[in-house]
Amino acid sequence: MSSRNSNPNARIEPYTHAAAGWGAIKQVVISLVKERVPGENYKTLFKQNQRDGFDCPGCAWPDREHASTFEFCENGVKAVAVEATSKRVTPDFFAEHTVTSLLEESDYELEEHGRLTEPMAYDPATDTYKPIAWSAAYELVAQHLKRLASPDEAAFYTSGRASNEAAFLYQLFVRVYGTNNFPDCSNMCHESTSRGLPGTVGVGKATVTLDDMERCDTLFLFGQNPATNHPRMLGELRECARRGVTIVAINPLRERGLERFTNPQSPIEMMTMGSTRIASVFVRPKLGGDQALLKGVAKRVLERDDIALLEGAPRVLDADFIAEHCSGFEAFAEDLRRQPWDELVAESGVAREEIEHLAEIYIRGKAVISTWGMGLTQHKNSVPTIQMLSNLMMMRGNIGRPGAGLLPVRGHSNVQGNRTVGIENQPSKAFLDRLANAFAFEPPRRHGFDVVETIGAMRDGRISVFLALGGNFAMATPDTERTWEGLRNCDLTVHLATKLNRSHLVHGREALILPVLGRTEIDVQDGVAQGVTVEDSVCMVHISYGINKPASEHLRSETAIVAGIAHATLGARPVDWLALSRDYACIRDAIALSVEGFENYNARVSTPGGFHFGVASRERVWETETRKAQFVVSTIESDTPLHRARRKYGEQLMVLMTTRSHDQYNTTVYGLNDRYRGVFGQRRVVFVHREDLKVLGFAAGEWVDLFSVWEDGIERRADRFLLVEYDIPRGCIAAYYPETNPLVPLDSVADVSGTPTSKSVPVLMRRSVALPVPMAA
Repeated sequence: MSSRNSNPNARIEPYTHAAAGWGAIKQVVISLVKERVPGENYKTLFKQNQRDGFDCPGCAWPDREHASTFEFCENGVKAVAVEATSKRVTPDFFAEHTVTSLLEESDYELEEHGRLTEPMAYDPATDTYKPIAWSAAYELVAQHLKRLASPDEAAFYTSGRASNEAAFLYQLFVRVYGTNNFPDCSNMCHESTSRGLPGTVGVGKATVTLDDMERCDTLFLFGQNPATNHPRMLGELRECARRGVTIVAINPLRERGLERFTNPQSPIEMMTMGSTRIASVFVRPKLGGDQALLKGVAKRVLERDDIALLEGAPRVLDADFIAEHCSGFEAFAEDLRRQPWDELVAESGVAREEIEHLAEIYIRGKAVISTWGMGLTQHKNSVPTIQMLSNLMMMRGNIGRPGAGLLPVRGHSNVQGNRTVGIENQPSKAFLDRLANAFAFEPPRRHGFDVVETIGAMRDGRISVFLALGGNFAMATPDTERTWEGLRNCDLTVHLATKLNRSHLVHGREALILPVLGRTEIDVQDGVAQGVTVEDSVCMVHISYGINKPASEHLRSETAIVAGIAHATLGARPVDWLALSRDYACIRDAIALSVEGFENYNARVSTPGGFHFGVASRERVWETETRKAQFVVSTIESDTPLHRARRKYGEQLMVLMTTRSHDQYNTTVYGLNDRYRGVFGQRRVVFVHREDLKVLGFAAGEWVDLFSVWEDGIERRADRFLLVEYDIPRGCIAAYYPETNPLVPLDSVADVSGTPTSKSVPVLMRRSVALPVPMAA
């Protein structure tokens, strides 16, 4: 590679092996050594996802039995290793490093410093963080909250790794305080799912369990890269492939983990260097083309049913299911018949013959599961895309029967549970009514701000206190420069965290860092070890107990910190916050009173493996306005900002998707390699098709600056990216986040859901003349 790359180990080297296998084992060892994990903490791995252990703090993929000796994956080990690390960020560290100097470090370098050990407060006189007592920290937050003119001048962010207990107590405190300003990580990932599915099947959750994976004969995987984002899913996919399930990968990138997989827990595959073929069909729409692709498949299914009727052959549609369980089909079918094929082909980027072949695979399936990740949810048209997928599945009755259904695959380990227990800026009347009855107070009824709205409100002075229960808000969010402006415009920013990240350095006029226990650590309250509960992607709720000694005697649990702030702000009303935080079973009793579906919570979660949180549509009960599954008509838009940019710039315009490397989880960067894509020792790369390089006058190995094209006249840029030739659809490029988050315009969001369009950003590339940049933003 170019000698101008600042890392001498940086290289581009195609990866020719199957996913996982010995490469994953090697990375497990490297992670444990790099983090200097103490010997006694190695046992942590043998308690991960066990009945008497802790739930993996990584992804939300479910565990079949919570009983396998080695029920963990490479990325799960990385998540555990960075919690179990022996490296520490102490008050001495902060005394030696100004915030200004730390801002010059990369996100990877910040992560490498280790675990936070004591509560810290920002001192503007020295530009450093200094120790503060827990009681003083709580009082500082309370003082700021009490002097606001309105509770709506504060925003309360939530990361997806917070437990049900912490999240419920958090939302209760905030609603008693008086606001629904709950920006959360769901707003940036699966909010399009949460807003789209209720309009079709009545609930924004999975309609399947892992048992259905054993019964399906066809699997559609949309916009996912399991090998990197939820590796344990590959074990299920491997078993499906080995019993002959047709697996179709629908994604612009042909990801290695969906080609071949070597199971590290299979002695035969490991010793023979064998592997299992996963997907047998790859369909590669252009970015933002999934709605048109799905509508094309639905159109062809309808055409095939029309032919069957004419020939007197068996119906292709499940007419009985549609008649008994659905409404709106006639209007939907009429819209499909009017839809021109040429528009579907042009907008999807997939040839008609390929669309029809995909339809035939779907028609042959007797039990079809459709799964998806953020490849479907982060576009302007994401909500109608997900509703079109629901339409397609309803056409053949593939919802609410064994082996078939919808499976949105969530990211962080409890992002779904957080939403279930009340982290929602648009709470339902039913939920608020139950909360009011359980705790004898009137919760606020007006909708609060989501993530994008919160950033705008911070920038214009409508939000002056920002409190984050986990996460890395400064780097996870779009339009980085404007997000930073908003955070710096606050009077107070507060972050509950396990490790140092950039959000602690992009702060308000006053700022607190409050260190928390990790999920792997023993949480003792009043002399009793506490368990916390989480909900996975298939709605299984189970309990988790830490086993490691806390990284510092000064750490407190998220639940205890929330209770401390609530008590300092509200006193003991309408509950005794401190008493609740001393016994998490009492919080679960409160959840049982407040959240439908959690009745007898403590008893049910104590059973091995936990319990399934009921999903009505799984039983073909439809909680929609019509009390039936609803077909939704949607048009293919042809005059979006992306279309207008294309008309203006022609072939010079590229559409960017932001993506993770294999060595990161969300904004946490574990290392600088993305081995399945052949990238080593670096992150500032952009993947481009060979023919696009020719058209643009570039060559692989050159350096470019990226500029987003938006209609507000603001220049958004990300400098110094290495061009890497890659098999990606023409006109599309890919690069890692958070490095490319500065290019996502703040007001470029999915219709209805408000999710940032991080998978369809119109950009231009120009040859770089800048020096290498030292940090992500």
